[in-house]
Amino acid sequence: MGKKSISGCGVNHYPGEKKDLPASKRGYSGTREILEGNHTMYHIISIRDFERRDLDYLLDLAQEFDTGNYRPRMLEDKLVALLFVEPSTRTRMSFAAAMARLGGRWISVDSVEASSIVKGETLADTIRVLSGYADAIVLRHPKEGAARLASEFATVPVINAGDGAGQHPSQTLLDLYTIRQSMPVDGINVGLLGDLRYGRTAHSLALALSLYGTTLHTIAPGGLEMPANITLELRERGMKVIEHEDVQEVLRDLDVLYVTRIQRERFPDSASYYNVASSYRITPDLLAGVKDHLMILHPLPRAGEIDPAVDRTPYARYFEQARNGVPVRMALLDEVMR
Repeated sequence: MGKKSISGCGVNHYPGEKKDLPASKRGYSGTREILEGNHTMYHIISIRDFERRDLDYLLDLAQEFDTGNYRPRMLEDKLVALLFVEPSTRTRMSFAAAMARLGGRWISVDSVEASSIVKGETLADTIRVLSGYADAIVLRHPKEGAARLASEFATVPVINAGDGAGQHPSQTLLDLYTIRQSMPVDGINVGLLGDLRYGRTAHSLALALSLYGTTLHTIAPGGLEMPANITLELRERGMKVIEHEDVQEVLRDLDVLYVTRIQRERFPDSASYYNVASSYRITPDLLAGVKDHLMILHPLPRAGEIDPAVDRTPYARYFEQARNGVPVRMALLDEVMR
């Protein structure tokens, strides 16, 4: 598979960067150039760093991996560090599976308790150390902005695997990939249901969909609405955003319903969580009269917001969505490491 230039992936420069350094020693914004024995390096931090053509290119690349159209063991000389200081099942294991399928290896930290962070080590120092061990770092962190900070201290590419209530670009790519398997993304009606205040998957997906001329319908419990600054940004990008109080108001008009759980770990206290817990649930009865091609997606894990009986309907695509994490993350790892 040939390489293509990518614009805007990881707009980060390292502290103290010198203009006369070779390109391989700098973190570049702008186009990635492939030179003989050398290339510019970039990070994957936020969907805001991508243009539509970048997303389309990565989705096309993921499809190549998904169909087996790639050279075996193409990253056999590469090592990735999986630094997950927040719980994860699908993201961590799919990155590991993706690296294994590419012939590479990985090292990992799976919790704060298993790292020197409990001893007071800063994220910056941890990243500096891991940069000497691996060819790329995949970071999951509970603090918004952690991935951007990590990219400022890393000397290898950083992939954001979720930073608090911030961004989750690899999840968004697999969401788009799953949609594209069934319908064009352009001009569709997408509903985002659930915790839109703290939900990084919803934030990232909404920003990506703004590049495709979609209409966005937001449905959230009181107090968990999409942050006003993100809604404003989406509208400034030309996106039509319509807010609803109840999913039944719009369900029959949707092409895609993206459901998210209420994230207890993001709430300041238990009382705030229990005020909104169990405030919505998708059931088979609720789906009567929806479009035949409706797709129900969910980044998982779910916590009661989708009745398991929905799994047996033709609308449920969330397990397929999870599976798509492997070819999409194969594409990302290949793009930053090869």
